[in-house]
Amino acid sequence: MLLLIQYTLIFASVLVLVALGGCFSEHGGVINIGLEGIMVIGALGGALTMKYLPAGMPAAVVILLVIFACVLCGMIFSLLLGVAAIKFNADQTLVGTALNLLAPAAAVVLVRAINTAESVDNVSSTVAYGQAKKAFIMNIGGFEFNWFMLIALLVLIAAYVVLYKTKFGLRLCACGEHPQAADSVGINVYKMRYAGVLISGALGGLGGLVYITAGVSEWKFENGVAGFGFLALAVMIFGQWRPVNIGLAALLFGLFRALSNVYTGFDALVALKLPSTVYNMLPYIISLIVLIFVSGKSRAPKAEGIPYDKGQR
Repeated sequence: MLLLIQYTLIFASVLVLVALGGCFSEHGGVINIGLEGIMVIGALGGALTMKYLPAGMPAAVVILLVIFACVLCGMIFSLLLGVAAIKFNADQTLVGTALNLLAPAAAVVLVRAINTAESVDNVSSTVAYGQAKKAFIMNIGGFEFNWFMLIALLVLIAAYVVLYKTKFGLRLCACGEHPQAADSVGINVYKMRYAGVLISGALGGLGGLVYITAGVSEWKFENGVAGFGFLALAVMIFGQWRPVNIGLAALLFGLFRALSNVYTGFDALVALKLPSTVYNMLPYIISLIVLIFVSGKSRAPKAEGIPYDKGQR
């Protein structure tokens, strides 16, 4: 049971971070389908930083440097969506899909190039970071506490405060609901939309790092992030683009995802004699069922996905 709680919290942390990233972007009026790709690039930046950090560094310094690297990589990659969608009015869904295809391929090419440069016989796409990963883990009475669990909770609280209690958040939401009206009172819609996309890149990149450090000490980038970016989109829709609801939805989806890792520890589940693939599919099946019943009643920001034309009224 302790292991189930542990995995539920870490997977929920991933979903909270990435779903909140999508939430900020869409509240600004930009659909970010590319969260999956942003997670991969953020994970790549964090993994390479952990790999090359010198041994013996203080844990706090390791955590800060790794988080900075993955957040920066996620933000830079998200700018591709921002520039294409905001400056050139490109179709946001197509751009996001392209990012999802580009990121894993680019990560594999880069990692293989690095590994081959270090050893001509090493053509894998795997990055090992076991030593640095220890900085994020603290054992409390058999429970493996990951600092990202606390970080995700703090980000969740901060997202609620920023979106509903600050001028920035209210202006961002205004740009996603009625950008022309926001512009008429002096709000720079373009800057606010860029800000939303950059925040989504930062949180998506951080979520990617959390995902690859959940229980493993190396990551094969050919695997991408196993659809977690799309699962986070389902969490965001199920949570109605509201931080508190997103947190609760993430716990639910995180529980089903955790079952695929620890179901062998429950006699009742083992007795069902279901193949492991069923448990791996479970969170995605649940997401489909949830979206069937929820998506029709969900209310997304009115102007999301619509390119902003300053001259249109």
